[in-house]
Amino acid sequence: MQILKNFAILLLIAGFAFSSCTKPGLGGEAAISAFPNHHEQPIPDCAVFIKYDAKEFPGTDLSVYDDFKIAEDEPGQGPHAHFESLKKGDYYLYGVGFDSSLNAEVRGGIPVEIKEKAGETVIVLPVTE
Repeated sequence: MQILKNFAILLLIAGFAFSSCTKPGLGGEAAISAFPNHHEQPIPDCAVFIKYDAKEFPGTDLSVYDDFKIAEDEPGQGPHAHFESLKKGDYYLYGVGFDSSLNAEVRGGIPVEIKEKAGETVIVLPVTE
């Protein structure tokens, strides 16, 4: 009987330990605002892809990313992509757009860490030819 009781306590402790670990992704109260820029110039309509739980560049295959947004212009802010309801953790953002001043496609990415459970992380997403 004592063994069964100890086993039940061990299962409860393990359950609490695993439930307190959350992976990055949807379901939180944090957000990322990404401003795609090429040589300090904003890139409107840039497609910004996000990979959850990633510190390294996942690659150019867009199907491996978890979500995407189009950078839209907001008055007084410039074009940016806004990802909401994120959890604390590591993300990788990758942008694909077009610089009309050069008539060229631009791409680039950056790792982003959300350090707080709530609030907005604002980043400049550098893209290049």
